[in-house]
Amino acid sequence: MNLPLEGYSASGRETCTYEDYRQLPEGAPYQLIGGELVLTPVPSPYHQIIAFNLGLALGNFVVSRQLGRVLFAPLDVYLTETETYQPDIIFISRDRMDIIEAERINGAPDLVVEILSPTTAYYDLRKKFKVYERSGVKEYWIVDPGEKSVQIFVLKEGRFVLNQEVEGMGEVSSCLLTGFTVALSNIFES
Repeated sequence: MNLPLEGYSASGRETCTYEDYRQLPEGAPYQLIGGELVLTPVPSPYHQIIAFNLGLALGNFVVSRQLGRVLFAPLDVYLTETETYQPDIIFISRDRMDIIEAERINGAPDLVVEILSPTTAYYDLRKKFKVYERSGVKEYWIVDPGEKSVQIFVLKEGRFVLNQEVEGMGEVSSCLLTGFTVALSNIFES
């Protein structure tokens, strides 16, 4: 199968759907954002180090308390017929494990972490931000490797509200996962 051009589906329509997205070969580096197939290149080693550091801390916390499941990209998170993302890290609470299906996560995770990269920052900060908000993600972490910063947004009355913003030194704490705190030095340690 030939890969469709960005912005087009395998059928040639300008707006792609989840069914078009599913026609891509397994492992194809695309996300379905706003009905458009968006190329997401392989992350840098530093991006992956950050994902490992934060994911390990989050995973250990969740497993030790049997709170649910932590999963990592690449993994399809289906939100609507034109929105299927591959967040860097997600958390799904124990009482919502039914959204984990054989081929995808069907619905909004409780917590989403996106680690910014030059090619995906616009989508993470704008388009995906709004869709995560509308879909009911309870907590959204934006991790910026360049600034060595973390912003945590919490869903209140259907809107994301900035709860914490820490740059350089210090710690961030989850509102959703009471007791989970991580030092930025541990996240950005290379």
